[in-house]
Amino acid sequence: MQPTTNIPAALKSTARFYERVKRVIPDVEWPVHAPYVEAINALKESRNAVILAHNYQTPEIFHCVADITGDSLALARKAVETDADVIVLAGVHFMAETAKLLNPDKLVLIPDERAGCSLADSITAADIRAMREKHPGAPVVTYVNTSAEVKAESDICCTSGNAVEVVESLGVDEVIFLPDEYLASYVAQQTDVRIISWQGHCEVHERFTGAQLQQYREDYDELTIIAHPECPPDVLDAADFVGSTAQMQAYVQTQRPTRVLMVTECSMSDNVAASMSDVEFIRPCNLCPHMKRITLENIYGALRSLEPSVEIDPAIAGKARQAVERMIAI
Repeated sequence: MQPTTNIPAALKSTARFYERVKRVIPDVEWPVHAPYVEAINALKESRNAVILAHNYQTPEIFHCVADITGDSLALARKAVETDADVIVLAGVHFMAETAKLLNPDKLVLIPDERAGCSLADSITAADIRAMREKHPGAPVVTYVNTSAEVKAESDICCTSGNAVEVVESLGVDEVIFLPDEYLASYVAQQTDVRIISWQGHCEVHERFTGAQLQQYREDYDELTIIAHPECPPDVLDAADFVGSTAQMQAYVQTQRPTRVLMVTECSMSDNVAASMSDVEFIRPCNLCPHMKRITLENIYGALRSLEPSVEIDPAIAGKARQAVERMIAI
């Protein structure tokens, strides 16, 4: 689906947006994006819509049409503050579900319903019930990278940015922490609470290895390596800093390393690099195939048709909402 527009006019009207991304999007590509950027921003106004975009979205989405950007925690918190009638989630399906949980009376759109998540797919509600039977009395802390059905079986949710804080807020000796095995391992190193984990993995982060990072250090002088805690332990051991996507971005913005390698999804580096001409970004480009299902074209299509919309069974939504709200309240 293409907007009917005059390309030269679109280039003129979107020039201010291109200024934001010219360091990471070649000028030869901008005529492809400009008509969509122009049309989407016009549709947002007419639909009273906002676009929430995760840090892993491509720069033309993240910097040029999104109203709210950030990691999972930031998107969850900011979603409840909007007075828009329509929310478009430029991310994966569990994020759109979270937005719907927190905004049950708003229309929440996911531009491509196939935008899933290997981590979310690694566990079911039945799996959690079985874990509770095996470890009676242990509260369940569930990463937000999960379905609404899984959240509904949980006591509280967390993100990579607040996982340790959430675990320690419960005041117990042990917790069931699901589903990311590597994040669980990282949290276990930061707390005295016993962590009972699950063997779920992110297909992007699990591809990185400590040996790869060592090779990058040999190839590049003055290299700072920062990694997401969904990466394997040998990767985290080899990194100079470990944190959520928001924490990684803040680290680069405040520390201004000469040369940095961000061990996470590839578009994250592009989005941070867009405004940092003084930092050289080395890109170990692992793309999330699910995040990349979201495009300017299908965002435009969703705003035009007001579908696909996200709906959650009310019997599930109430319990799942409580788990998310408990996290936000901390």
